[in-house]
Order: sequence, then C-alpha cells, then structure tokens
Amino acid sequence: MLHKHKIALAVVNPRRVRDFADGIGRDAKTDPIDARVIAFYGQVVKPQAQAASTFLAELPELGELHRGQISKLVGVAPLNGGSGTKSGQRRTFGGRSYVRRVLYMATLVATRFNPRIKAFYQRLLADGKPKKVALTAAMRKLLTILNTLIKNDELWDAEPNKASV
Repeated sequence: MLHKHKIALAVVNPRRVRDFADGIGRDAKTDPIDARVIAFYGQVVKPQAQAASTFLAELPELGELHRGQISKLVGVAPLNGGSGTKSGQRRTFGGRSYVRRVLYMATLVATRFNPRIKAFYQRLLADGKPKKVALTAAMRKLLTILNTLIKNDELWDAEPNKASV
C-alpha cells in the first residue's frame, strides 16, 4: 500500500542511526533530537527505500479480517478467563508477540502525538481506567484503524472526528 501511494520507507538498523548520532556529536537522546538525527541520517546515508513494514510482513491478514479477528490474532482482544463456575477478569494474551511489541511502541508514540489515539487514550484515563488497560485499548484502536485503512485502500487522515474509522 505504501508503494502504491508512492510513500518511501526504509527500515534501518537502529544501532547504525545511534552510531551516526555519536559520530556527529549528538550524545543527548530525546524524541526531538532523535527525530532530527533520523531525518539527517536519511539525507546523508540515503538508505534504500522499501514498501515493507512489520505489519505488512508479519500480519498479511491485515485488511482481510474484521476487527475482532485481527485483534485476537495480534493478542490485544480481551478474552474471558473463567472456567466452569469461576469467572475471572478478561485478559489479553496469545497472538503474534512480535507484531504486538511493535504495535505497543507505535501506540506509545501515538498516545503522545496522534490526535485521534491521544484523545481516545486520555478519555479512558479520565474514565478511571488503569494506564495498562487504556494503552491496550489504544493498541486495539490503532490496529483497528490500520485494518480499516488497508481494507478500504485509504491513507491515514489526521482528523480525529472522521466517521469512517
């Protein structure tokens, strides 16, 4: 999909970017500094662009399943833990752990910088949800949005009130 929409993507070893940062004297490590270093790295090194990512490579079902199925496949769907007369809390487990780890990191960033995910996450926190529960729900929300975008062959729209996703 990235290739189809002419969006270049290069996957590089983070150690190389860190070594590059050290080489140009950027010892401090903050999000704004990292963003500038990564952009500068791309301009200087010009890594080979690719139309691949963890989600597309490790989750080819993206866009083919409904939201409940894709959430369960990744392991972010809350499942009942009860058995017989015993009923327990719903928990998330199983699924593709590698995809879930990447989704976790993407969601951490999204809860700070993406208006739609940030608003959703903050609303859950304001409703008294524990941070871990709110973050897992935000992971599921982000995954559902990505699934819908792939299914409908759409690009991300930053408008938080867009009704289609």
